[in-house]
Amino acid sequence: MALQLQLQPTVTNGVFQNPSAIRPFRNGKKVSFKAQATPTRTQRIMEGIAVSGEVGGAGGAYSYSALKRLDQLLSKICSASAVVEEPQKVVSSVPGSFKDSEHVGNSEEMFDVIVCGGTLGIFIATALSSKGLRVGVVEKNVLKGREQEWNISRKELLELVEVGVLTEDDIEEATAASFNPNRCGFEGKGDIWVQSILNLGVSPVKLVEIVKDRFDSLGGVTFEGYSVSNISVYQDAAVLQLKEGKTLFSCLIIDAMGNFSPIVKQIRCGRKPDGMCLVVGTCCRGFKENSTSDVIFSSATAKEVGQSLVQYFWEAFPAGSGPIDRTTYMFTYVDPQPGSPQLEELLEDYWDLMPKYQGVSFDDLEILRIIFGIFPTYRDSPLPAAFDRILQFGDASGIQSPVSFGGFGSLTRHLRRLTTGKCSSDFHL
Repeated sequence: MALQLQLQPTVTNGVFQNPSAIRPFRNGKKVSFKAQATPTRTQRIMEGIAVSGEVGGAGGAYSYSALKRLDQLLSKICSASAVVEEPQKVVSSVPGSFKDSEHVGNSEEMFDVIVCGGTLGIFIATALSSKGLRVGVVEKNVLKGREQEWNISRKELLELVEVGVLTEDDIEEATAASFNPNRCGFEGKGDIWVQSILNLGVSPVKLVEIVKDRFDSLGGVTFEGYSVSNISVYQDAAVLQLKEGKTLFSCLIIDAMGNFSPIVKQIRCGRKPDGMCLVVGTCCRGFKENSTSDVIFSSATAKEVGQSLVQYFWEAFPAGSGPIDRTTYMFTYVDPQPGSPQLEELLEDYWDLMPKYQGVSFDDLEILRIIFGIFPTYRDSPLPAAFDRILQFGDASGIQSPVSFGGFGSLTRHLRRLTTGKCSSDFHL
């Protein structure tokens, strides 16, 4: 390998010294240089953007290091034959009453329901609290919504009003953008324009803040910065031990820890997903035409990326941070096998394809943030309950499909039914 050593000017007392005037190796000793990989375009772009701290939930991290961590996980999933890794045993079924157990003297808090995973779990926690139940929420990070907006329709948001989580005034306060019409289109097949489909951009920061305040006002208890260690399920209660030392008792535990919940890993025995949805995108400033959205759009045929043949699809939405700010997502579906593309590879394609798709140049845009995520899917979904006193909720339940996506939108579609079902049972210890 040929290496080119480029000497940079040094500065001494504010004076720049030309490197050609410096003799760097006076002692005659051998000096070896380690070759460093040339940064990718994605790395250069991402490391040039200031990012805020990470929050829980999908899309809550924007840094290059977070992208590499997620790509490492994706590689691990794709390279596995059948089992990604042997899961940790989080849940144990124990015969008898919790009142006769060694835990009873350690009880710090007693609840009707404990929700594990707060970013989206706070919504069902608030709905249950509004029905008179004593509810706790355990969240390993700060309970805060991400910066990037959730796209949803007003009809879906009104589901949250019906279960007592929000008021219509709250919806107005949290809505950062509203737009119509919305396009669906495929290459060579023409476009279909629809109204009021995913046509609102809702601020997760504001919405989670509103719901958390309501939860607190209803007597809910939040444990921020706490992680699940293990759960012992007795005949009459579940005992939740946190890694930080707390012990909580509850009649029911709701697992809202998402696709990579440790409880779900145990239930699925660490099994490899049957498919993966990979998503990359940006929120950029500088779009002059910014009044409509794309719900789904495909502008090209399948292409080879890595060792896989992929079909790219697009979404695009006006963003609430400014009139010329726009979010564009590029996503695809892959069979998670060795040679499947990495998110960074998708982003390398994104830098070339997005300008063509939107009729812009990155030279005219300011990149505000870069978005990425992976979403596993299994054929045997939704996931049936595997333990007494523990229920999966949201993405952890597998109730969403890779086509309808999951997250916040999936939550609103099922919240009323799940809240009604849980409140119809006897939840008091």
